[in-house]
Amino acid sequence: MSDIAIRVEHLSKQYRLGGRQAGYRTFREAMLKAFAAPVRWMRGERKTIETFWALDDVSFEIKQGEALGIIGRNGAGKSTLLKILSRITKPTKGRVDLYGRVASLLEVGTGFHPELSGRDNIYLNAAILGMNRAEINRKFDEIVDFAEVEKFLDTPVKYYSSGMYVRLAFSVAAHLEPEILIVDEVLAVGDAEFQKKCLGKMNDVAHEGRTVLFVSHNMAAIRKLCTNGILLEHGSILNAGDIEGVVDAYAGSSGIAQEFTPIKINTLGMEIRNICLNENLEGVILPFKPLLIDIDIFCENEVGNIGLQVIISGDAVDGVIFTSNTKQTKDIDVRLKQGLNKVTCSINSLSLCSGKYRLGFAVDQPNASWYHLDFHVLSFEVQEAMNGNWATLPIYSHFYLDHDWIVN
Repeated sequence: MSDIAIRVEHLSKQYRLGGRQAGYRTFREAMLKAFAAPVRWMRGERKTIETFWALDDVSFEIKQGEALGIIGRNGAGKSTLLKILSRITKPTKGRVDLYGRVASLLEVGTGFHPELSGRDNIYLNAAILGMNRAEINRKFDEIVDFAEVEKFLDTPVKYYSSGMYVRLAFSVAAHLEPEILIVDEVLAVGDAEFQKKCLGKMNDVAHEGRTVLFVSHNMAAIRKLCTNGILLEHGSILNAGDIEGVVDAYAGSSGIAQEFTPIKINTLGMEIRNICLNENLEGVILPFKPLLIDIDIFCENEVGNIGLQVIISGDAVDGVIFTSNTKQTKDIDVRLKQGLNKVTCSINSLSLCSGKYRLGFAVDQPNASWYHLDFHVLSFEVQEAMNGNWATLPIYSHFYLDHDWIVN
């Protein structure tokens, strides 16, 4: 018997750029357009359709019991790949073979019916996965305890916070014993303690001989859970194999001072249009100098009761070095107006040693769950400061602490 859980062969996905044409308003408009179409065709007025490949000739195999990390920058094709593996969207080319029952947790808001209670949604999701009522009853208490939503079990999930929603969704997906568990960055919505529980549960799932696919920008979580990985870039596999090598390749491919990719947060009607450092001075920073992090945020409507957070990390294998949240760190009540908002985080003196760093950004709620969390939106480099022939900052350190030496 084969030990393969997932086989992907020459997988490609093409999308059309631009929105779908608006529908006809009246029967008369439809008829006029139908009669006019041959005339436009004879005149050569043919519409050019722009396309792009979200995935391009991707092939790999995943064994049963393997925990595979899929990493890459925003727009690399990670979510498209998971949607195809989850049977949410069809590939344009190629083939996917899945050997076993699949449970997917891709984004907050999918999989549950908002009008149904948490209890009813547990039974509904389990039935979709092919479980009978006896199997569901056997797992029911475990699911509820893990999700920590017992008090709200008979409340429609449309009234749940995003944190409660994702806790229940993950608990259902992980406890209903799928052969293949697919988890996207959705865990960023939960608080830190719940994320730790989720990683532990996914580790248990893998040790039980089932397969886990995990997408995250948190390299520490990826390294802790996964043994192998895939690095996607522009829809193609840039690197695959041992997770340490893949993470190192991710760090090496990221470069310095990349162009910022806009971030849409649909639940808030918000778009992070640009983040730049020191007015885009080529991403190179000097130690002990001010660092200005400028953030352009467009809101469809006024948005309040949120926290904005910046995160500085080392390279791809290091953890967080610095973080500042408007609410928790400085107790600033952020209210964003309708339209374009300009926000600046000003670090008066950057005490980082020379090296490459990553800037992350998050938008969160007062209850410490996240609307959006990305540990890597930009890269920057701190140059070495020299004093004569000597570097003024230590080599084997990330940051400098103000201190003195006394020699008698």
